[in-house]
Parts: sequence; C-alpha cells; structure tokens
Amino acid sequence: MRPRETLTESQDERLRQVRLACPDITRACDLARAFADLARHQRGHLLLEWIRRAEQDAPKPMKGFAGFLRQDLDAVTAGLTLPWSSGVVEGHVNRVKTLKRAMYGRASFELLRVRILTQP
Repeated sequence: MRPRETLTESQDERLRQVRLACPDITRACDLARAFADLARHQRGHLLLEWIRRAEQDAPKPMKGFAGFLRQDLDAVTAGLTLPWSSGVVEGHVNRVKTLKRAMYGRASFELLRVRILTQP
C-alpha cells in the first residue's frame, strides 16, 4: 500500500505481474489505494463516491467493507475530513485499563485512583 513511487523496481514489477494475473486483485488494489488517498489527504467528501464504486465493482470482501462504512457514514466521513484525533485519549484509556487489570482484587479503589493520577 505504499505509494507507487516508493516501490523498488523489483517490487513494482512483481506488483504489475500480480495485477495482470488476477483482475480481482487489480480492482481491490485500485480501491485500496483510492481509500488510502482519502485517508492521507483528508478527502472525506469523496467517501460516498468510493463506497458506490466498491459496491458496484469490487471483490466480495471489499464490498463488505464498503457496506460497513455506509452503516456509519457520518462518523467515517468526519474521521476522514476533520483534523482532530482521539489517539491521545485512546492511549490514556489503555494505560488505565492496564493498571486496573494489574491491581484487580489486590487493592482498593483509592489506591487505583492514586496510581492513575500520579503515573505518567
């Protein structure tokens, strides 16, 4: 899924051979690259068009993915358009869950609270 210009000559040749051998892989690869472009360049406004293309002419797993995206179209469009990320929060949630699991059944809620608030 790397940009085509970053592939070595042998990788590019191998990709060309695989694409020629299987039309399904060619369509899936083209759609995957288009989706990666949407994500990299925050082009969420083009998502509905991508979903339509995937639902019309894609291998079954890609059609399923497109259908899944359609179920929560507003949230996916916002994720592919807006500059904000919940990545920082997810890291904290993971840290808290790890601490909680490590202390399960061994200490009080107050100690857990202190550890969460004092550990970076």
